Amino acid sequence: MLASSSFHGRPYSHFVHTTSNRDNKSSISYFPVAKPHSISSVCGLLLSRRITSKRFKIRALKRESDFESAAEKEAVPFFPHRHSVKIPVGDRHIIVETGQIGRQASGSVIVRDGETILYTSVCLSDTPSEPSDFFPMSVNYQERFSAAGRTSGGFFKREGRTKDHEVLICRLIDRPIRPTMRKGFYHETQILSWVLSYDGLHPPDSLAVTAAGIAVALSEVPNTTTISGVRIGLIDDKFVVNPTTAEMEKSKLDLLLAGSETGILMIEGYCDFLPEEKLLQAIEIGHEAVKAICKEVDNLVKKCGKPKMLDSIKLPPPELYKHVEEIAGEELVKVLQLKNKIPRRKALSLLEEKVLSILTEEGYVSKSESSVGVEITPDMLEDEDEEEEFVVDGEFDEGDVHIKPVSKKPIPMFYAEVDVKLVFKSITSKYLRKRIVEGGKRSDGRGSEEIRVIDSECGLLPRAHGSALFTRGETQSLAVVTLGDRQMAQRIDILAGVEDLKRFYLQYSFPPSCVGEVGRIGAPSRREIGHGTLAERALEPVLPSEEDFPYTIRVESTITESNGSSSMASVCGGCLALQDAGVPLKSPIAGIAMGLVLDTEEFGGDGTPLILSDITGSEDASGDMDFKVAGNDDGVTAFQMDIKVAGITLSTMKHALLQAKEGRKRILAEMLKCSPPPSKKLSQYAPLILVMKVKPEKVNLIIGSGGKKVKSIIEETGVDSIDTQDNGIVKITARDQASLERTKTIISNLTMVPIVGDVYRNCKITSIVPYGAFVEIVPGREGLCHISELSPDWLSKPEDAFKVGDIVDVKLIEINEKGQLRLSRKALLPVPEETTESGKSKGRPTEEGSGQQRKERNPEGVFTKRYVGSRKNDQKPKPNTTPAPTSNETGSGPLVNGEAQVG
Repeated sequence: MLASSSFHGRPYSHFVHTTSNRDNKSSISYFPVAKPHSISSVCGLLLSRRITSKRFKIRALKRESDFESAAEKEAVPFFPHRHSVKIPVGDRHIIVETGQIGRQASGSVIVRDGETILYTSVCLSDTPSEPSDFFPMSVNYQERFSAAGRTSGGFFKREGRTKDHEVLICRLIDRPIRPTMRKGFYHETQILSWVLSYDGLHPPDSLAVTAAGIAVALSEVPNTTTISGVRIGLIDDKFVVNPTTAEMEKSKLDLLLAGSETGILMIEGYCDFLPEEKLLQAIEIGHEAVKAICKEVDNLVKKCGKPKMLDSIKLPPPELYKHVEEIAGEELVKVLQLKNKIPRRKALSLLEEKVLSILTEEGYVSKSESSVGVEITPDMLEDEDEEEEFVVDGEFDEGDVHIKPVSKKPIPMFYAEVDVKLVFKSITSKYLRKRIVEGGKRSDGRGSEEIRVIDSECGLLPRAHGSALFTRGETQSLAVVTLGDRQMAQRIDILAGVEDLKRFYLQYSFPPSCVGEVGRIGAPSRREIGHGTLAERALEPVLPSEEDFPYTIRVESTITESNGSSSMASVCGGCLALQDAGVPLKSPIAGIAMGLVLDTEEFGGDGTPLILSDITGSEDASGDMDFKVAGNDDGVTAFQMDIKVAGITLSTMKHALLQAKEGRKRILAEMLKCSPPPSKKLSQYAPLILVMKVKPEKVNLIIGSGGKKVKSIIEETGVDSIDTQDNGIVKITARDQASLERTKTIISNLTMVPIVGDVYRNCKITSIVPYGAFVEIVPGREGLCHISELSPDWLSKPEDAFKVGDIVDVKLIEINEKGQLRLSRKALLPVPEETTESGKSKGRPTEEGSGQQRKERNPEGVFTKRYVGSRKNDQKPKPNTTPAPTSNETGSGPLVNGEAQVG
């Protein structure tokens, strides 16, 4: 403050030190003077008075100009670059705001839909990364529990590892944005998106795609076009744009579409066997909504968008393409005719090394690190006559530090090694596309609509509940099915606050060995999560309901070979494995991947886009589209499309969908030839599940205090688990039939409703009291047999004839108002014969009364379902030696031939 003769920007100032007598406070007053004072005079003033414990303050006197400047400052808004726009989407509006939050990011935006709010930012590094054929962009999306007014239910309350559904939304954001990035831009770009508020009504996933597209458009990233995304639902045979979560529960279609004003860039959807015509209508409606959003965003970009970094784009020199093509052109044609993937990949690698060595020998390329990436500039060719100051490492001045290397400048080279590799890959793709269009033959010799050879086999893993090996060309999937109870279900902690249980899930694995490479093995990658979800959603519509098949189903698809379309191989292999496990599917499902060569006129075609069926890995990498479709003969269950160009039209997509339908039918026909075929029976190693229905108020009798009763039943019978629900559904899971029936008997007896007149055999006396004996008629249920009802003879005390543990037969003769049971043993004993006047003997009336047999009765509110059907290898379970009640679909209970039996 004292380094200059001005204070707070006011020249010619003078300080006056004063002391207040009232509060002994010192102050310095500021007065403008006509003549400046030196620093020493000011310091002398400040130090002339010894500073003690008195408070010391500085007070400046305001001038009239100060009031004017303050008023002007109040008139200027705090966020002068804040902009907001309201964009109509479907039957409502979304609000887009920028310029208030995240102003230091290259682009940031707040997007609102109802009370769902997302914040998205885009940042990029100051220096470019090493050139590569893959744009260095990362996407992170996070749903914070605070957005719904809650916190995580786990031990750690802070959001941690990205959840699977968050990974899927990251992929939804990445896939449509990546094709819009210009080639040659290598600055690392990061897109971050957070859900700040969630109302439970407006889903944030499609909103996140739109928010990311707007943030990129506002940033310095040199993209080619603006993108946005919408969701389309089919409710009551009407298409709805961005339906609410409540509306989506009734929808037959879940389609998320992203694109620009000129074309479609990404599609992902799931439906219940919708025909291709319906899908095309949904895509058309969705693209119209996307175009309307992009138009409004472009207007916003004109107002507040940042200049694009077009100067940072560095492409390989055009003449390098000519050099590489001259060296490798003829050999490249021969290499691309190799049908097998591994020999072709090795031949391409050797050819690339040959091109590099030739260009190095000719002086165009150097592999030394010092010359890689050096750009030729005019000053490199000039003599260094000017004197330059060199700063030795470790010695520097404060300020701008420029450490120059002691060695001389590297010898300039025309091309960098990485540029040669990029150009070689580009020319390889060009020659592959040319071979497909001109010659009509693909790298493996197939036509554009041909399917690779298919082989499938089921039951190859004897201990697994279901298994299948599906091979299509050089792509192979080993699918394994495991069946279990409710405890095996996948638990998901979602933003809505309701814990979701998935009774069916498919897990996809892509080890590096499937492509003959060495790589890291660890947590599933984003690609593995995305491919697994696509296959899972494709198979889900054909699964039976939980009422018909109460098992939790897990499918594992391990890719053992890969040359394109491994996710669709997981669909086919998973379907066969489910059938092999005995899961009653509604219909078989198959999947196929479609490719595209968009600009055929460049390679001698007529300009019509060429659709390829069942694409390989090289066709996926060199083509313009990857379109996966799964379903049966009647319709589609799942589809996913990624575009690598600016976008495709609706007519091209229609052609691809219809061609995919024909290919799907051929694959389904080949799956029927599976040898050995799926068994369609439960494995002998699969658990047995029995479902019972009891009165809801009786569920507590099964659980017991603190779960003691249900634990004791599990320990006594040896079953795996007993799952009770509030609606009265009881599921028993066991490994053998005997323990299952034993548990069913105990639960039936616990929940039965006793009726006067019921007879109970083989009951145990649990305790004896002076006035009678307590008898356990069923496990957990006791009744009192009074001393007068124990024997037809007179007893002075019960111990004279009975002891604890004796087995007796009793009859229920009374239920008092408290629900207590009164039993009688005497009622079942024959009375001594008496002689009548006619000489005939008269006995005690029989239980059946007039000779009519009592009909079998089922206890109230109990029925059972068994899922212990036919097993593989015709191995039947051992018969149950324990007496158990009969059961059927309409009712079952503990009575057999009119009498109750304890199991």
